[in-house]
Formats: sequence, structure tokens, C-alpha cells
Amino acid sequence: MVAVRAAPRPALRPGSLPAVTPVLILVHLCVGAGWLGGMLYSLFVVQPRVPRVLRDPAQAEDFYRELGAGNRWRVVGLIGVLAVSGLLLAYVQSGHSWMWWAVVAAKVLLLAAASVLFWWVSWRGWPRRVFALPDELPGQQARFRRVALAMAGLVGLAFVLGIGASHALT
Repeated sequence: MVAVRAAPRPALRPGSLPAVTPVLILVHLCVGAGWLGGMLYSLFVVQPRVPRVLRDPAQAEDFYRELGAGNRWRVVGLIGVLAVSGLLLAYVQSGHSWMWWAVVAAKVLLLAAASVLFWWVSWRGWPRRVFALPDELPGQQARFRRVALAMAGLVGLAFVLGIGASHALT
């Protein structure tokens, strides 16, 4: 009987998992698109329509709170998956130019800034809005809109940079 030995497994190193890369790209892309799409839908479809349907500002605010209830941790999860998939993509891909890495660094900074804004909205802005007096509410809503537009802009720009890095700078 002839003994057959299995070939030793190569050590895990950057650039050694080409079959995993498309899955990571798909996860990263879908999660980023989901976060951006959710923000844009809320900003440009839901929020403008709520006051047209619910004329009473108190009822509209109750509806906004109901829509937002429980979503904080879903977005935290999205941000976490986006970060982990991005780190794994940077690890398994190799041979990129310094410009690619510069764009990836810019994307990381943009997403970090958007995450900081999300933290403010979730743990500072919402409590202020929930306990705002009726005459303070329009100011709180305007502030939320500005922060939401900034978050969407940051995530959108990071999304565009990611696509550019994957196509033009590879």
C-alpha cells in the first residue's frame, strides 16, 4: 500500500484568498448601499411626506419616533459589518498602488465621520428631540436634517471613492 500525503496548506497571507474576495466585495457593497439607500429614502421620501399626512406636529413627531425605534442597533450592526468587511478586503487584496491605499484611507475617514454623526444622532440628538418643548421642536428637526444630510453625503462620497478605488486604481 502506498501512503499518500496531503500537500501542506499554505500559510494565510495577504492576497492568498482570491475566491473569498468577490463575496467580501458583495457584502461590503450591499451593506454600504443599504446604509446609503436607507438614509436617502428617509431624507427624500419619508420625511417630506410625514407632515403632509400628519398635520399635527406632535403626531408627526410621534410617528418619527415610532419609525426610529429599534433602528439604532441595526445601523450599528451595518457599520460593524462595513468595517469588518472593509478590513478583510484590505487584508486579502494585495499589490495596489499608494493611490489606492490613499483613497481607502479617505474612505475610512469619511465612514468614521459618518459613524460619529450617527453616534451623536443616536445618543445625544434623539434624547434632546424626545424631551424638546413644542417651541424647540422645529429647531431640533432642522438640526437633525442637517446632520442627516451630512451623514448621507459622507457615506455617499465614501461609496463613490470605494467604487473608484476598485475600478480606476486597481
